[in-house]
Amino acid sequence: MPGLPKGSFGNAPEDVFRGPGINNWDISLFKNSRLRSEKRLVQFRAEAYNAFNHSQWSSVNTAARFDPSGNQTNTLFGTVTAARPARLVQLALRLQF
Repeated sequence: MPGLPKGSFGNAPEDVFRGPGINNWDISLFKNSRLRSEKRLVQFRAEAYNAFNHSQWSSVNTAARFDPSGNQTNTLFGTVTAARPARLVQLALRLQF
């Protein structure tokens, strides 16, 4: 940055780097069916968490390391280091008497 001495903190805010966002879709479907009478009921339920299996990054390498001459030495700076869980599907069958 022109005009600032080497080793100064500069004018960037403390929280200039934001982590990755979350784009999560959860879906639930169910079907109720009567069994031979009004009292008996069977319910089939299907639930999907992160249904479209969209990549959910949870961590990025933010450790900027510099050598004495001011060159960036961390080759992994800015790369994704972790992800949230993938799609999860749950099926259930419920009987009610």
